[in-house]
Amino acid sequence: MPIVKIRTNRQVTVPKAIFDDLGLKEGDFVEVSLQGADIVIKPKRLVDMQDSLSQEEEKLVEAGFEQLKNGEYVAWDDLKHELDL
Repeated sequence: MPIVKIRTNRQVTVPKAIFDDLGLKEGDFVEVSLQGADIVIKPKRLVDMQDSLSQEEEKLVEAGFEQLKNGEYVAWDDLKHELDL
């Protein structure tokens, strides 16, 4: 397990192997949290508000998942025909 030094302004370098394994790039964001006595760093992606679902849309997606769980679905070819795609 790599050991790193805390530098000026509390900066810590993520070891290259871990950085590469996580697919991180310079400028990416991470979440830093405390779990007991451990510092946990998780990669995060920021999403524009316009690219996220509204509460109404979230409810529709949730209802759709429930329908799938209950075996209710329409075959893709049938849906394309129904929508004239």
